[in-house]
Amino acid sequence: MSDLENKPQQPEATTHFGYQNVPESQKSKKVAEVFHSVAAKYDVMNDLMSMGIHRLWKRFTIELSGVRTGNKVLDIAGGTGDLTAKFSRLVGETGEVVLADINSSMLNVGRDKLTDKGIVNNVRFVQADAEKLPFAENTFDCVTIAFGLRNVTHKEEALKSIFRVLKPGGRLLVLEFSKPTNNLFSKVYDAYSFTFLPIMGKLITNDADSYKYLAESIRMHPDQETLKAMMQVAGFNPVTYHNMTGGIVALHKGIKP
Repeated sequence: MSDLENKPQQPEATTHFGYQNVPESQKSKKVAEVFHSVAAKYDVMNDLMSMGIHRLWKRFTIELSGVRTGNKVLDIAGGTGDLTAKFSRLVGETGEVVLADINSSMLNVGRDKLTDKGIVNNVRFVQADAEKLPFAENTFDCVTIAFGLRNVTHKEEALKSIFRVLKPGGRLLVLEFSKPTNNLFSKVYDAYSFTFLPIMGKLITNDADSYKYLAESIRMHPDQETLKAMMQVAGFNPVTYHNMTGGIVALHKGIKP
């Protein structure tokens, strides 16, 4: 028997899937199952969960993006295409928007939705992993990832990958659930998240577990200052963030020098 055969197997590293610890190799599959389950009702649930406020969060993201005619934009975890639709109008005929999502069900819903709206001429759809973006260096003027970073297994790798594909002077905008800034508000938000979200999920999508995961994944996501530091380590400078709705959501903006 060779020394290699005698060598003990190293246990696989684990990561969090909500409050569960799972092998790193299984997280993306589990996240995929969540979004395959909820894709068809994703927009309806977004409106119900946020009482429509998600539209204001996304509008602010667009305003801070600085995107203009002729730009190339990458919308990672673009899902059903809310940001892509707005960017498509901004970049015009001479620009391009790439809607990228790792989940085929979400990508198909986004493609169908934008096609129905006639938004196809300057939009490409790419199934892609944020940790290994299949684009050349210095390609995009702006990259956005809205409510997707918390589902990525290795967030540091995703941030490095995004940094690589941005042009010098390009902007990254991360719109994500974060940590409420008021303790009392935080307790109310917890009660809402862990009680009402699963109930709504059961009623609308017949899937309470996916929305239980949603609530848990938000709590496991880095807070505002931690994410800012992670972006700085990836090379972004400067990095700023804006709290919205009492810190339930934060918009981080980083520039590639």
